[in-house]
Amino acid sequence: MINRRYFIKKTSASLISSLIFPPDLTSPIKTNDSKTITILHTNDVHSHIDPFPVNDASFPNSGGVVARSVLINKLRKINPNTLLFDAGDIFQGTPYFNFFGGEIELKLMSKMGYNAATLGNHEFDIGVDHLANSLENANFSIINSNYVTYGTALENKIEKFKIFEIDDVKIGVFGLGIDLKGLVKKKLYEGVKYLDPIGISNEVSEHLKEKEDCKIIICLSHLGYKINYDKGGMCDLLLAEKTKNIDLIIGGHSHTFMEKPAIVKNLIGKNVLINQVGCFGINLGKVDFHLSTEKSKTESHIIKI
Repeated sequence: MINRRYFIKKTSASLISSLIFPPDLTSPIKTNDSKTITILHTNDVHSHIDPFPVNDASFPNSGGVVARSVLINKLRKINPNTLLFDAGDIFQGTPYFNFFGGEIELKLMSKMGYNAATLGNHEFDIGVDHLANSLENANFSIINSNYVTYGTALENKIEKFKIFEIDDVKIGVFGLGIDLKGLVKKKLYEGVKYLDPIGISNEVSEHLKEKEDCKIIICLSHLGYKINYDKGGMCDLLLAEKTKNIDLIIGGHSHTFMEKPAIVKNLIGKNVLINQVGCFGINLGKVDFHLSTEKSKTESHIIKI
């Protein structure tokens, strides 16, 4: 067996309507010396299970779990080397959450085959104890690196990071949550301690790269795209600039509908891709990592459907 060392050759990113199939879904690159890893992602779905009504003023006949599931399955058939992630705020926004406390959302995500999700601030709307109970309905990983949960009901239910190995390529994934102070009533997150995302990100991403030999490192972030960025506030843009080793930041919290992914230079001058798909499950993000045994430039583009 030949042991090949793969590098990221190219990335491409697309924003896909969860109701309309793209007209041209190109088959992934696959030779003896190259392969494609596809990352699908959502954020801030906020308990939207059903599609919006046809007469909705903003998103007529858009979204819905059924349409998203059909599209995800179609994309997986094109490239089995696919992972599916969510960047938080799964809960809160429709009567489904009010009546079932997150059970329906997590069970449906499990059926759709999500691989991992991070925690948003609205996951804490039912309190730490109820959140811990609700997470029993998820058969995928819940990942967060900057919330300390020792001594709470969430202890041992949250993973600091997760490593996925696909087609001999290791993909390291970690999650970041926003400071809950001022966003959530203190009694609802009592015992959960917030840590600086930048320090934690550098620590975890270095471990994933140097110790675990991950070729792709992804951050599931619920910090917001550019919240108070001009004032030095914590957000995805600042995170990308102040860290090393992260290849892709999948964002959430700010409900940002990005026309194209942002490309930011990190601390050592390498490109970090930031992507976010708005909210309410009306879009599905798609990022393709094309890997080769030879280094090449990184580029990105977006396909509007």
